[in-house]
Amino acid sequence: MTIAFRYGNPAVQCGGAELRAQCRHLALVVTVSGVIDDNNVESLTEQVRRLVLTEKPFVLDLTDVTFLSARGVALLYALDDECDMAGVEWALVAGAPVVDVLHMIDDAFPITVSVPEALHHFAEGTLARRRLLPLLRKTA
Repeated sequence: MTIAFRYGNPAVQCGGAELRAQCRHLALVVTVSGVIDDNNVESLTEQVRRLVLTEKPFVLDLTDVTFLSARGVALLYALDDECDMAGVEWALVAGAPVVDVLHMIDDAFPITVSVPEALHHFAEGTLARRRLLPLLRKTA
């Protein structure tokens, strides 16, 4: 595993895959590109789990993943567990190679079409919670 920098945003190289994290206002966006296979899935899983923050929604962008092995799906299960333990929502942005593998396992992950759509979903949730705040302040 090596770390490369591009304009101050470090990229982590994990044996054929590159991981890049960007903290945005609405969520932490982690982008993985390249190949997720049996050789790097454990390293990637460790890196992704480490990035889950309490009270910060998480977006895993796999649109630039060119191959996902069947064992690579363990990354998604680990992320789901980690987000559940941290009490945060997460969304998966998947390209065709990832979607093909997910169709084979018939499991439901929170898939969105794009990162902006995932961020929009999180923004709507925040607005809904803010609308409830005045109701919580009123007492009988």
